[in-house]
Amino acid sequence: MSRTWRTAEVVAVRPETATARTIGLQFPDPVTSIAGQHVDIRLTAPDGYTAVRSYSVAGTLPPDGLELTVEELPDGEVSPYLVRDLAVGDQLEMRGPVGGWFVWHPTDPSPVQLIAGGSGVVPLMAMVRSHRAVESTVPMQLLYSVRGPASVYFREELEKLQASRPPLVVDYVYTRSAPAGTPTGRLTAETLAARMLPASLDPAVFVCGATAFVESVAAWLVEAGYSPDRIKTERYGGIGEPS
Repeated sequence: MSRTWRTAEVVAVRPETATARTIGLQFPDPVTSIAGQHVDIRLTAPDGYTAVRSYSVAGTLPPDGLELTVEELPDGEVSPYLVRDLAVGDQLEMRGPVGGWFVWHPTDPSPVQLIAGGSGVVPLMAMVRSHRAVESTVPMQLLYSVRGPASVYFREELEKLQASRPPLVVDYVYTRSAPAGTPTGRLTAETLAARMLPASLDPAVFVCGATAFVESVAAWLVEAGYSPDRIKTERYGGIGEPS
């Protein structure tokens, strides 16, 4: 990991939802990232004012790059620029990737349960991609709570992974709108328990989302018999603006 500031060039941008986009960055020297890490982005205004925010890494971009996926905050200082104004060819100051707690290592033999709330899916998607890149045979599945189909990040990629062999198990919980025939409602302890890898498998569990979501899910998991030592959480507020 690097804690010095360096410059990256924007080589790709693509929308994920109406308020989020994925940004591809390339560096002049090699950069490595462990799935689950984040980077700091620094913007400097003409008057010298600087704003720094942290964003989860969504994946690597060969040969020497990273992808970030950023959700716009209406009152944000950095995210509106990254989502609406940043263009291919622009440069960004970046520090990282950093973080050693909320990470998944391909050498870990444990089954993996990922639980995302909204844009909290970003670092978990990095874990999914890392898992596939090394052709890991460790069971991994994703439970994704999201407002509706239009708010799903990485939709096409997740659909392909669900149809692949072996398939990635993805369960959606739609809180506001859903495809025809699919119920809506917030995630509950009962729904969580029914869609998780069983506690008897002692899975490594990664939970990322808004603070209230993460705290509720973590409490339900412990009540359901999952070991607190096996539950790792990341809250939006823990790394600046939401991913």
